[in-house]
Amino acid sequence: MTQTIQAVRGMNDILPDQAPLWEFFEDTVSDWLSQYGYRNIRVPILEKTELFVRALGEVTDIVEKEMYTFIDQLNGESLTLRPEGTASCVRAAIQHNLLYPGPQRLSYVGPMFRHERPQKGRYRQFHQVGVEALGFSGPDVDAEHMVMGARLWRRLGLDGIQLEINTLGNGASRSRYRARLIRYLERHAAELDEDARRRLNTNPLRVLDSKNAAMQEMIARAPKLADDLDEESLKHFQELQDLLRNAGLDFGINTRLVRGLDYYNDVVYEWTTTRLGAQGTVCAGGRYDGLIAQIGGKPAPACGFAMGIERLLALLADAGTATPARVVDVYLVRSGAAAGKFAWNVAETLRGQGLSVVFHCGGGSFKSQMKRADASGARFAVIVGDDEAEKQMVALKPLRQPGEQAQVSADEAARIIRSPNFSTT
Repeated sequence: MTQTIQAVRGMNDILPDQAPLWEFFEDTVSDWLSQYGYRNIRVPILEKTELFVRALGEVTDIVEKEMYTFIDQLNGESLTLRPEGTASCVRAAIQHNLLYPGPQRLSYVGPMFRHERPQKGRYRQFHQVGVEALGFSGPDVDAEHMVMGARLWRRLGLDGIQLEINTLGNGASRSRYRARLIRYLERHAAELDEDARRRLNTNPLRVLDSKNAAMQEMIARAPKLADDLDEESLKHFQELQDLLRNAGLDFGINTRLVRGLDYYNDVVYEWTTTRLGAQGTVCAGGRYDGLIAQIGGKPAPACGFAMGIERLLALLADAGTATPARVVDVYLVRSGAAAGKFAWNVAETLRGQGLSVVFHCGGGSFKSQMKRADASGARFAVIVGDDEAEKQMVALKPLRQPGEQAQVSADEAARIIRSPNFSTT
């Protein structure tokens, strides 16, 4: 027997019974984004590998270990399935001169790909909502992004999501701190795990983000980035805090929060929960003022964030969020040789008046078709037999509410079905 082909590990099917929760989330997000004036942008799933190497950093975990990269057989070019959306969004903005008329608020929703060990909340194909504000320099837009997050959690009915913020300073202050941190870590080299030793001279700030319990005391004693911050970065961070307090938004300052991508500067933040185990970050972002120039565009400030859809849906499911089921208006039952063509016309007439209609296919007895109609969840059965076809009428039978079966025209059936207080008597 031929072996059944399964989906790629870590890449999941979203089945019809699961889709309503996704649709509820996507509809809520679409309305939420429009409230803040963010316009949709759609970028390719495949990009040149160079884009992510240049944008994310050659020694980041994503570039070193997690990207799905291959050589295009037609031209020998190295291509990568996008592991995140910011680099692609910025590339598109540069390529199409989107910043020429002024700053842009952009958003996107779609799949990303990382070769990680699958576990709850972490998959090899996962989905993100991304928000990017290009051309904005002040802390007001950073605060807007955090307030946006708080509003979305309220709209989704999610609680227990905490905001943590930090500042990484500008390039000069990070360089000063980086040198101090390397000296400190070298003095404690015996306490470093393999990952930390590998990052020591390439990406030492990531050591601060280690979850290794044996390293936590040593990390807690490490020099603080705040001691090397420039005056402008401190002012930006203080103004951000003032804006958040004015908005009534609770937050904590986490000096060990560094994020895993090289393009970040100044403000970084995460929304976290304790309800998802190890994968507690549901939304994260920050400022990346150097990225546009780094990719090849004219220098411009920018910031943004992304949220993991699967993780938020897990929280919604755990909270027992009820999503409205899509109700079928009509299941159309047909019986008899003369009924076939007329039944097709009836179905299209009802759909033309805005109703959802499931047309019975595959034959079967009248009794078996009515069983299908009842099991479909449809509000009404519309029955077309030879007698109805001859009279150019239909039999309309309520399935979910009291009422008698009645013979009416297709137009009258549509009127009755659409009526909030229908009556077939």
